[in-house]
Amino acid sequence: MNARPISSPPPSDDDTSGPFIGDLPPDKSRGSWGMALTITTEALLFVCLFFSYFYIGRLQHHWPTHPPKLKLALPLLAILLVSSGTIYAAEEQVKKGAHLAARALLILTIVLGAGFMVLQVFEYLDHLKELTPRTNSYGSLFYVITSFHALHVVAGLLMLIFAACLPELDPPDAPHRPLRNAAMYWHFVDVVWVFVVGLLYVMPHWTLLP
Repeated sequence: MNARPISSPPPSDDDTSGPFIGDLPPDKSRGSWGMALTITTEALLFVCLFFSYFYIGRLQHHWPTHPPKLKLALPLLAILLVSSGTIYAAEEQVKKGAHLAARALLILTIVLGAGFMVLQVFEYLDHLKELTPRTNSYGSLFYVITSFHALHVVAGLLMLIFAACLPELDPPDAPHRPLRNAAMYWHFVDVVWVFVVGLLYVMPHWTLLP
């Protein structure tokens, strides 16, 4: 004789066994935590690159023999610092409810970032006249670090463009906070460039002083 399967009774409206996943409020901080962990990982990669730069440099009599030019590095730094200000202002405008002004500032940040990339191409063309990745270990590390940073700038620009294409810059129910997280990454890119300019461009001028 076959046993009759026992079926569970359908859930009633009075069932209080626990909330459903869809009923839970969205965790708006999880996207920011994910971005913070991503930034931490990327920062450690740059720390390793800077360590390699100084570790190999200490074994050389002259590191480098000719310091890199500053005529484009400093304007590049100024562009990124200004872009950090514009993206911060965009966030503040969103908090005030001025979404049109925030979107304009976000687009301005994207334009500044694109201008940075264009100017860095000219900076590379100028450096390649005297220094190539095959010239010496300094040239190899110089182009690895600066090009690695350029890839991060491209990634940051893609995040900002994605945020700019959204119907709302700060959707009320979005758990990932696209504008905030893209801004976090962009600030990280700017801070890294401050270290790149200070360690790779400015410091060699001081170390080579008589």
